[in-house]
Amino acid sequence: MIKAGIIGGAGYTAGELLRILINHPGVEISFIHSTSNAGAPVTDVHGGLIGETDLRFAESFDLGAIDVLFLCSGHGFSRGFLAENPLPEGVRVIDLAQDFRDESDGFVYGLPEIARERIRGAVRLANPGCFATAIQLALLPLAADGRLGGREVYVTGITGSTGAGVKPGSTTHFSWRTDNLSVYKPFTHQHLAEIGRTLSAAAGGEGPKITFVPMRGDFARGIFVTAVIDCGLTKEEATELYEKFYATAEFTHVSRRPIDLKQAVNTNKAIIGLEAHEGKLLVSCAIDNLLKGASGQAVQNMNLMFGLPERTGLALKPSAF
Repeated sequence: MIKAGIIGGAGYTAGELLRILINHPGVEISFIHSTSNAGAPVTDVHGGLIGETDLRFAESFDLGAIDVLFLCSGHGFSRGFLAENPLPEGVRVIDLAQDFRDESDGFVYGLPEIARERIRGAVRLANPGCFATAIQLALLPLAADGRLGGREVYVTGITGSTGAGVKPGSTTHFSWRTDNLSVYKPFTHQHLAEIGRTLSAAAGGEGPKITFVPMRGDFARGIFVTAVIDCGLTKEEATELYEKFYATAEFTHVSRRPIDLKQAVNTNKAIIGLEAHEGKLLVSCAIDNLLKGASGQAVQNMNLMFGLPERTGLALKPSAF
């Protein structure tokens, strides 16, 4: 059994990670640490796990007693934590924050669709961002086929309120969010850096010029991204390109029918849809921001790091109705 520890256990990503790991046939949870909830039952915070676990939030942790450590705290925490708490030899770490997505300090950027073999040999892994996952999966086949270098790509993405984290704020309050839409961080979203690195590497040189407009949606979870590219492909040509690129991907699927968000919510899937008109290609990608965009992909990466089939513990049904 893989012995797992979790730091930063009170947030949405940690709650989803627990939901997966307590039902994972190859994992035993050694501890889940939360400074603000030390000693309390996990179900006091993650109420959906009532009847599933008797775990309590740990007051302390022993890094020498685990095989893998998941860091689920906010951005900027992980680097300081690892500096203060050196990991024993052989303990792998998966960081769900953005601290090491530039692959500094020996971290491998963990997008399985393009880095499966590197992930298998990784000791330190940086889990991709949620918007970054959806946008990269939407554009990678085009980048690898040399159709994005220097081109303008216009991307719009809408995310659920859980993408803002568990801490309440003015833009996550129900009375503000419900029946409402808004734009935030246009042109400057923090995930653009990792997207640019990945697509440039896939293209073998210059990547696209991405104009990204993120939006807040009036729903709890999920991301729906659309990208428009003037690349000259027909729908059939694009579909053939995408199906070939993702032929061995366990969780990324190309649909020949129009896609919707509910096909992906509550799963580790990325669903891609394609449309073409007068030389322009529309690529849509739907994921669950807490699963394929965070905790599900982290478990997928853990499976690869420990030699397990990628799908282990991730056979999750979409909330289609």
